Amino acid sequence: MTRPILLTMAAAGILAAGQDDSFLIRGATIHPVSGPAVENASLLVLDGKIAEIGLKIQNKAAQGKNKIRIVEAKGLHVYPGFIDSGSPVGLQEVSSVRETIDTGELGMFNPQLKAISAVNPESEHIPVIRGNGTTMVQILPGVAGGQGQTGIIGGQASIIRLSGYTWEEMLAVPYTALQAVWPVPSQGGRGGFDPSMLVPGARRQSSFSQANRAKEENIQKLTEFIEQARRYQAAKKAGPVPADRKFEAMLPVLEGVKPLLVEAARERAIREAVEWSEKQKIRIILTGVTRPGKMIEELGKKRIPVILGSPYSIRMEEDDPYDDPFTLPARLHQAGVEFAFASFGLQFARNLPFQAGQAVAFGLPYDAALKSITMTPARIWGLADSHGSIEPGKVADLILTDGDPLEPRSSVKMMFIQGREVDLESRHTRLYRKYMDRP
Repeated sequence: MTRPILLTMAAAGILAAGQDDSFLIRGATIHPVSGPAVENASLLVLDGKIAEIGLKIQNKAAQGKNKIRIVEAKGLHVYPGFIDSGSPVGLQEVSSVRETIDTGELGMFNPQLKAISAVNPESEHIPVIRGNGTTMVQILPGVAGGQGQTGIIGGQASIIRLSGYTWEEMLAVPYTALQAVWPVPSQGGRGGFDPSMLVPGARRQSSFSQANRAKEENIQKLTEFIEQARRYQAAKKAGPVPADRKFEAMLPVLEGVKPLLVEAARERAIREAVEWSEKQKIRIILTGVTRPGKMIEELGKKRIPVILGSPYSIRMEEDDPYDDPFTLPARLHQAGVEFAFASFGLQFARNLPFQAGQAVAFGLPYDAALKSITMTPARIWGLADSHGSIEPGKVADLILTDGDPLEPRSSVKMMFIQGREVDLESRHTRLYRKYMDRP
């Protein structure tokens, strides 16, 4: 199949030094996301940033450039790169090989841990994820616990670009949020119990009672940890104190500069987390929400953002409507809840745009779906001025597709991160060619 993109001699490798992040896309349908699509338009990128969009480009700054690259994109569509709001990419490689996993440190409270410091830029998952249009990912350190304890605060999340030789080159935002898990009555796993192993009667009642008591104890431990951090904050303002890395990491949260990214799935846990955050005067963002129930309206009124995972990963109960996981984005949108999508994994992280597309089939307006992986996460994570839409002055994180990127039948033909073209080859494409050529 002939690639439907024609390049000038500049694209063949004779660009002037330092100008490989300046180019002109011509003849494409441009989807700014912040406004209506513009057909048969041109988009000028200078020094890695969007300079101008229009039917005709006449930019004086471009005239000083030597041999601007021309990308003939007739019949193609230009979108901003997608943002995955939660994934362990770069921190995990093979889930069954412990040595390749750098998430979920032991301990209940690890706010000082930085996910970015463990990123592997050579991960095989990175080019695979890029293949469907994702250019940025919020990496999560994970919450593990261990030694009979339930993990509560896992560490600092960061946003990375999916391009770069080192984690320093990939880093976009070093500290976006502090990852945490709201304590719930545990069922299995570290420190929990397996209901299938319980006998009927008093023993079952006792086990549930113990689990609830453990949950309350963990909430109390979280509250005490916050109080200790506040005392450290007050002491630091009063005069010099010995530095404490854990409490230092808590200061941006206590000051309202950074949010607490709280995992809470069900209505009761969500209500408890929201009430606790209001009492503590801590800004939160909810993640892992699956059954918010009546709290949907409250989240809309209180303007608490939500990060949604794949509907296919939600466990359904016998009395749940068959489409309950799939209509959740539409119900959140109707209630005025700001939400974004996250893959929360590796092997299916490439399907991020299809999560948004699936929600469209179950009532979510298309524009809202597209924004949930572009403008909305950029706004939630403090990147609205530089990412999330195609507008002059913003970073040129762009994808060129042959159709609607929320449709699995469409393909990403080109990708630019910070105005530099990124190779779309991955282990998947190499294996595809290998077996297509098999005799």
